[in-house]
Amino acid sequence: MTNSTEKRVIGSGGRHRKSLRGHGPTPKAEDRVYHKAHKAKVAHDRRMAADPRAAARRRADKHVAKNDEIIIGRNPILEALRANVPSTELYIATRLEQDDRTREIIRRAGQTGLSILEADRLELDRIARSHNHQGVVLKTKPYQYADLEEVIDRAENEAKARRAAPLFVALDGVTDAQNLGAVIRSAAAFNADGIILPERRAASVTAGAWKVSAGAAAHMPVIRVTNLNRTIDDMHHRGYYVIGLDGDGTNVVGKTGFETDPLIIVLGSEGSGINRLTREKCDVIAGIPISQRVESLNASVAAGIAVYATSRTRSEARTAALN
Repeated sequence: MTNSTEKRVIGSGGRHRKSLRGHGPTPKAEDRVYHKAHKAKVAHDRRMAADPRAAARRRADKHVAKNDEIIIGRNPILEALRANVPSTELYIATRLEQDDRTREIIRRAGQTGLSILEADRLELDRIARSHNHQGVVLKTKPYQYADLEEVIDRAENEAKARRAAPLFVALDGVTDAQNLGAVIRSAAAFNADGIILPERRAASVTAGAWKVSAGAAAHMPVIRVTNLNRTIDDMHHRGYYVIGLDGDGTNVVGKTGFETDPLIIVLGSEGSGINRLTREKCDVIAGIPISQRVESLNASVAAGIAVYATSRTRSEARTAALN
């Protein structure tokens, strides 16, 4: 029998559990101050801090992300501000040599409440992703595409006032943003009512397109549709006719007989032209007579000629009606 006064021997139990606990993951070598990798990282950071280009890159990356939309150049920025394009920030080069355009840019930016930030030349090159910014860069909000139904309704209402049928330009397979910008500019010059783009396999309104349009994108509605062929069918039902542009067209652009009607002019890419299904939905295929020394025209050049020829034919028809 065990003596009641005898002390019990307590087992180790959990007395040493705390000492067995882990201390978390092992820090990276570069984060351990005693490691040579840490010393190498400190030396690298010092070199980067002393490099003005690296410093400019770090400053610029705090302001503009890779996917942000920007406009560069004095004329495009001035046109954008005059048209009240939604923007967030204006960057001005340090010691910028000002002219009438830059003074108006700064004045308009101040009136609209934009943040105006000064940046050195290296930083501005980084923000603009180019050296050709002329000392000014405008950061814009993403382009807001117009609603097709709203644009059509507005175009039809305005058509009654100006006694000219609505005119739209549709691009099928045009993937170059600069071509899109040039088409927008031509369409605006000859009173088109809007540009129609498919969502897939097509250029979008980027800063590059905006610059080429010389600000015309500010007041020319651009519509993106899920399916171009379905949109053409819907507009057919509303009384629109469709002219497809192609080098082997049997009609001459501007002389198809549909120019005075509500109209859609469809252009394809310079290489493959209009898609087969889209081509089948056209009421007529028209061509632009050119020299045999040239195989084809750039899409934006063809668009400019087509909308000009249509506009001229409409003007001649109005004149004839008045006489």
